[in-house]
Amino acid sequence: MTSEADGRLHTLQARLAKVGVQDSQKAAGQLDVVHELRDFAPFLDDLALAADPDLACATACQWFLLAPQRLREDWLLDAEFRSAWVLVSGASEAFSQFLVKHPEAAEVCVIGADANELFQRKPLVERMLAAVSAQWSSGRWIASADDESSWNALRIAYKREVVKIAALDLSGQWELEHVSQALSYLADAVLEAALAIAWRSVQPATPLSKLAVIALGKCGGRELNYVSDVDVIFVAEAADGAEGDFLAEATRVASRAMYICEVQTSEGNIWQVDASLRPEGKAGALVRTLDGYLSYFSRWAQTWEFQAQLKAREMAGDVELAQRYVDAILPLVWKAAERENFVADVQQMRQRVVDNIPLREAERELKLGIGGLRDIEFAVQLLQLVHGRADVMIRSSTTVAALQSLATWGYIAREDSATMEAAYRFERTLEHRIQMYRMRRTHLIPEEEIELRRLGRSIGLRNDPVQSLQSALSKTKRDARRLHEKLFYRPLLNAVARLDAADTRLSLEAATDRLRALGFVDPENSLRHLQALSAGVTRRAVIQRTLLPVMLQWFAETPTPDVGLLGFRKISESLGATPWYLRLLRDDSIVAERLALILCVSKYTTELLMRAPESVNILADDELLSPRTAEAIGQEMAAVARRADDVDAAIQAIRTVRQRELFRVAAADTLGLLKLEQVTVALSNIADATLQATLSAVMSAHFRDREPTLRLAIIGLGRLGGREMSYASDADACVVYESLADGAAADALAVVATVQAKLNQPAQDPPFELDLDLRPEGKNGPIARTIESYQAYYERWSLTWESQALLRARAVAGDDELGEKFIQIIDALRFPDHGLEESEVREI
Repeated sequence: MTSEADGRLHTLQARLAKVGVQDSQKAAGQLDVVHELRDFAPFLDDLALAADPDLACATACQWFLLAPQRLREDWLLDAEFRSAWVLVSGASEAFSQFLVKHPEAAEVCVIGADANELFQRKPLVERMLAAVSAQWSSGRWIASADDESSWNALRIAYKREVVKIAALDLSGQWELEHVSQALSYLADAVLEAALAIAWRSVQPATPLSKLAVIALGKCGGRELNYVSDVDVIFVAEAADGAEGDFLAEATRVASRAMYICEVQTSEGNIWQVDASLRPEGKAGALVRTLDGYLSYFSRWAQTWEFQAQLKAREMAGDVELAQRYVDAILPLVWKAAERENFVADVQQMRQRVVDNIPLREAERELKLGIGGLRDIEFAVQLLQLVHGRADVMIRSSTTVAALQSLATWGYIAREDSATMEAAYRFERTLEHRIQMYRMRRTHLIPEEEIELRRLGRSIGLRNDPVQSLQSALSKTKRDARRLHEKLFYRPLLNAVARLDAADTRLSLEAATDRLRALGFVDPENSLRHLQALSAGVTRRAVIQRTLLPVMLQWFAETPTPDVGLLGFRKISESLGATPWYLRLLRDDSIVAERLALILCVSKYTTELLMRAPESVNILADDELLSPRTAEAIGQEMAAVARRADDVDAAIQAIRTVRQRELFRVAAADTLGLLKLEQVTVALSNIADATLQATLSAVMSAHFRDREPTLRLAIIGLGRLGGREMSYASDADACVVYESLADGAAADALAVVATVQAKLNQPAQDPPFELDLDLRPEGKNGPIARTIESYQAYYERWSLTWESQALLRARAVAGDDELGEKFIQIIDALRFPDHGLEESEVREI
């Protein structure tokens, strides 16, 4: 080789390496043979687009030598044609082999403006029937022959269409839905042509049967993969006026059509036609009458069989018969959720699939594994089957469309829908790219780095494709699993599924009688509440229509269902515009059930919730319902008070926190989560925190512009002192202060009077009555005294009842050291060494 040739090859190798070719030396040698390609810069640049540039380069060198002159010239001149060709050949070894074997087929990579129209069902059927020279005869299409040449013609026509779909897919001109729909309609067309060939083989003088093919699974949902079993069932009836064993004839035609699609020829095969979802599976009859199917589904079908029919649609053969099957079977599908243990059955089915995945494949399984496509599909289908019996708006057979409608109509949150849809699109795209490479049915993420690199590049990851792919897939599977568990195991599903279908529709017909039967005293008024809550087409109304049948059942289990429904309406109207409220009830049935109980049985707790309806989120978790410590409450109260502009705003903020904490305790108490002792301590802690925060706020305001003249402590007495507060208890207390400067007495009286006035003033929240009447001299005595004054009084004038009142005294707010000093002074009085005189016992 001359030095000039060496230099040319080195330059070519460098260019190839730059666009991602791994074996640039080998590729340069291949190109050197094809002079038109060797120095054709646009093609060398196009290789950077390919998932596997080495494969695209090698295929180009072979194809260019074999292709018709016209196509080679178009390929060189048409940049769009060439780039689509590179994308297809670089993504699939199978497509590359097809293009080399049938060079003229490359013309399908010329993407025209009419692609969408070309891949509708009717034109696809016409092209497949034309490929087998089918003619209309005796009410059906019949091919010109049933032999390998006819089968191969069908295979070549099919693969041309698949390559065209791949070009539209890989070039980014089609979204996932367009690709899957085109593949599904292509499957319809192939099976229509296979039936035409099969009828030629059977060749009855007068056909005895009408035969229809029903698509199920991904094909039924118009979301077929590049390589997938095509799930079908066959339904037949006697042809008009025919006499004889029509089912036997239809079975021969169906079996032959399946064989035509599956058999391996010199042009390969197409895909397996799987009829195992039929009644009784592979042991059952391949073809049945419509009445036979309806009888089976009415009497013996299992839950999974109804789920399998969810995506049923007419596919091929007798269109009118196929439509009658779909129209008859889908009403049964949408009643399936009424079956006993329906939700549990579907959940168990999904778990069995996961359990049966070989351990060595579990992490790589894109379809069946945890966080895979089945997690998404099962969650969507379960929600559809439970809610779809009453709502036709969510009955789409396509996963993406169903997800979007579930969000639109309020059955799942929009954010959850968007995240799950993104996960589904990503995983389905990966599945397509994996299958596309060798056109084999697989759902496993490859292990070899070179294959991971090709897969990453095929979805547009150019910068470190292996690591980027693994990171993106890991996050996607986590998101999918999280949402699967949230939606698939949503407790509300069981509650809705157990209701009668009439209940889920909240029909106005006989609604009054229904409410009366549930125990509502005023059903007419209750019906107005239901109408107000559920009328309209907003997302709120749709969610309410899902919730209300279940809520009514819970209301009915209490003595006062009318009260509960009225309270629910008020709460819902208060929080109706708050996005999280109805979503919380929908997603977490424990919240809804707890809310129903509280609204019906506790007026006090309901009133607290009415004043702060956002507190309903506390019902979501037992931990959230656990009473908080006085320190934790006090810190929050102090924080909100500091943010206030003046003392009145600070007190209001403190009272708002107190109101929420009272609801926390009252709700837990109503729900039976607390013992009596826990309730009284919790209420006392709230009182302690309220007093501390209020005293601090008033002191700060009173001494805003000067140094404090005193230290002050509030001493709890009675139930407050003994941590035995009830919901309606006054806060009995006395106040002690210590002078730090002149004017302390006046300041003490002013501060305490303000604290008492602010706490005792009427407000929407439950009143807080600070009662200072147990102080020395009662109402006639000063509301605050120095510690010396208390000591002198107790030593000289204290009465027996005052000693008794001090038994439960403890420091609850203010200066800790001063409060402790007060307790030490009164200990001798309340726990006398000499015991009680007889006169004191009689007085007590």
